[in-house]
Amino acid sequence: MGEPAIITFPRSLDVARKIQESTGGEIILYSKDAFKQAFEYDSIIAIMAAGIAVRNIAPLIHDKWEDPAVVVVDAGANFAIPVLGGHHGGNELAKKLAGLGMIPVITTATEAAGKESVESIADSLGCRIVNRDSTKKVNIALLEENIEVLHLKGPKIVLVDDDIAVLKKNGLVVGIGANRGVSREEVMDAIRSGLAELNASIDDVKCFASAAIKEKERGIIDSAISFGKELKFVPHELINSIEAPTHSKAKALGLNGVCEPAALAVSEEKKLLLKKRIYGNVTIAIAR
Repeated sequence: MGEPAIITFPRSLDVARKIQESTGGEIILYSKDAFKQAFEYDSIIAIMAAGIAVRNIAPLIHDKWEDPAVVVVDAGANFAIPVLGGHHGGNELAKKLAGLGMIPVITTATEAAGKESVESIADSLGCRIVNRDSTKKVNIALLEENIEVLHLKGPKIVLVDDDIAVLKKNGLVVGIGANRGVSREEVMDAIRSGLAELNASIDDVKCFASAAIKEKERGIIDSAISFGKELKFVPHELINSIEAPTHSKAKALGLNGVCEPAALAVSEEKKLLLKKRIYGNVTIAIAR
C-alpha cells in the first residue's frame, strides 16, 4: 500500500505531522473537497470525529475493491479506527499507527476473532483474489474452522464452487523508462495505459523496474510509492546482458535499452508480454 492522504483540521496539524513522520503521505487541510482529493490515494487517515468522516466519504464510495481504506484518528491521537476497507489496508494501517501509541480499533469479524481473512492471506502470499465474490463465504467459514490453502501447479483445469477463493500470483513486472524531469502523474498514466493493453490491472503487478541510470528520477520513484509497489533499479551490466527486442535511444548512453531489459531482468519467466510502448515522456514494457 502506498503512502496515505492525511486529512486534518488546522487545530490537529501537530498530530498530522507526527503521523506523517511515521507513514509518509500528504497532509490535506479539511475542506468540502478534501476527501474527493484524497480518494485518489490508496488510503486515508482522517483526524476528526468518525461522523464527519463517514458523511464525507458516503457520496464517494463505490466498490470495496477500489475504494481507499479510511482510518479515523481522534484529535487526541488515542484511537485509530478503520471505517472503510479494513480488509484492504485499513486494519494494517491502524496497527501501524499503534506504533505512535494509538489503540487500533479493529471491527472486522475475522481479525476480531484472531483469524486471518482471505484478503490478508492473499496479501501475505503476494496474490490477488480472482473471484472476489467468494470472500464473504470463505471469511465466514474462517470464523468457524481452519481453511486449507492449496497450491495447484498447472497445466490444469479447475472447477470451483462459489465458496472457494481462487488466488493468483501477482507476476507482472512493469519496466519504466522516462525523459528527465517527468512527472509522477505522467508515469502513473503510462503504467495504467500499458496494463490496459494487456487487460491487466495494478493488482496483477509484482513490482516496477528501471535502469540504474534512472535511480534519482522522482517521477518514477513517486509513482511506485503512490501505487504501493516495489521499485527495482537494474545495474547497467545486467541491462546490457539482455538483448532488447526494440531499438532504444538509450544506446547513445551505452545501454541496450531501459524499460524492456529492466522488465526482463527482474521477471521470473523472462517473457515479454508487452514490447516497449511510448506514452509521451514515458516508455513502458511488461514482462512475466
